[in-house]
Amino acid sequence: QVQLVESGGGLVQAGGSLRLSCAASGSIGSIKAMGWYRQAPGKLREFVGSIEDGGSTNYDDSVKGRFTISRDSAKNTMYLQMNSLKPEDTAVYYCNARTWIFSKDHWGQGTQVTVSS
Repeated sequence: QVQLVESGGGLVQAGGSLRLSCAASGSIGSIKAMGWYRQAPGKLREFVGSIEDGGSTNYDDSVKGRFTISRDSAKNTMYLQMNSLKPEDTAVYYCNARTWIFSKDHWGQGTQVTVSS
């Protein structure tokens, strides 16, 4: 099993920045990719970006050039640096870890990000 704990959410003005963290524990070696998703009120959960075991990253077009995913393997922690935030980025942000076997998904509890205009 993999446990994920997000932190770093909060309230920021449009144009500002926030950095989210996702600390992983448990069966770390079983993880093939980690990612960030978000869910705004009344909307479905959507993909934000991901980082593969080899280090390659992918982003949704809506955040390309503004958000950056990185990781610190020594700390088993993934980060989401969010710059130039917009009100439409307001959502609960969830950390995801997908395992090699069966591509099983694990989720954190989520952290709220609110961007005021």
